[in-house]
Amino acid sequence: MASVFQTYLQLGFLHICTPRAADHLTFLLALCAPYVLNDWRRVLALVTSFTVGHSLTLALATLGLVAFRPALIEALIPITIMVTALWNLRGAGRLITRRAPMLAAAPNALALGFGLIHGLGFSNYLRALLGPNSRPLAELLAFNIGVELGQILIVAAILLAGAVLLGSLRVARRDWLLTTSGAALGIATVLLAQQLWP
Repeated sequence: MASVFQTYLQLGFLHICTPRAADHLTFLLALCAPYVLNDWRRVLALVTSFTVGHSLTLALATLGLVAFRPALIEALIPITIMVTALWNLRGAGRLITRRAPMLAAAPNALALGFGLIHGLGFSNYLRALLGPNSRPLAELLAFNIGVELGQILIVAAILLAGAVLLGSLRVARRDWLLTTSGAALGIATVLLAQQLWP
């Protein structure tokens, strides 16, 4: 029988690696869209910033140290996707090499800030699993590790898909950026509409 730690590790992994996590998956798509496989260091820095943000608020909210309105967070998550996708689209007019199209001044700060919002979204699910008065650290740690493992898998899949399309199929980098960011923007618009008009 799986231990409690293994159970919550699997729950964290499956929470992000499922169509029900369309909001978080779409954000990762928008976050990685401007980059190719050779940019893995930049992607690692961005994803690390996002991870720091969502790990912090996931812990604080799960332990009951911060309070928030779940409906507000669920509406803000699609907005984070929309902002990221729009910034990508704004930068699609120039070739992206060293400069990211996301808020060129501080893309990592943007990823960190948006991570804070997504972490509160993760905490909604985890707190529902644990119950309102439960604050176990082991389950929180296991769930967060599971989310990170899922996130690494998703980011790797996005970069590999981009490598195949850009390298083997000769898709233009600008077209890849426009298509992925446009798709992310469309999905986020639908998700936001569902939150505002359920």
